[in-house]
Amino acid sequence: MTFFTSEAGKKILEANEDILEKEANLLKALAHPIRLVIVKGLMFEEGCNVSEMQQCLNIPQSTLSQHLAKLREAGILNSERNGLERNYYVVNKKVIDIINVLSKFEKNK
Repeated sequence: MTFFTSEAGKKILEANEDILEKEANLLKALAHPIRLVIVKGLMFEEGCNVSEMQQCLNIPQSTLSQHLAKLREAGILNSERNGLERNYYVVNKKVIDIINVLSKFEKNK
């Protein structure tokens, strides 16, 4: 029995439509080189602020803020206020797992 042409397969896809949409949105949020490096960097060094990231990435603060906003909207990052600055953290376990798999692939080149 083939999954895509069976009635059972169609029912499974329909029943999981919301989950698939959420997973696709996570992947879309990660599908930009700057956002990917932000997430990887925050996994390596938790609690960075915008100034630290901007210095490393060498991009305008407004551009960085837009990328951080997309990652927060997708539920990938969260932040905590620390005085005048805001520190960012990766909070999505699925994204951490995805990045770890990608990193394993890079190490095996």
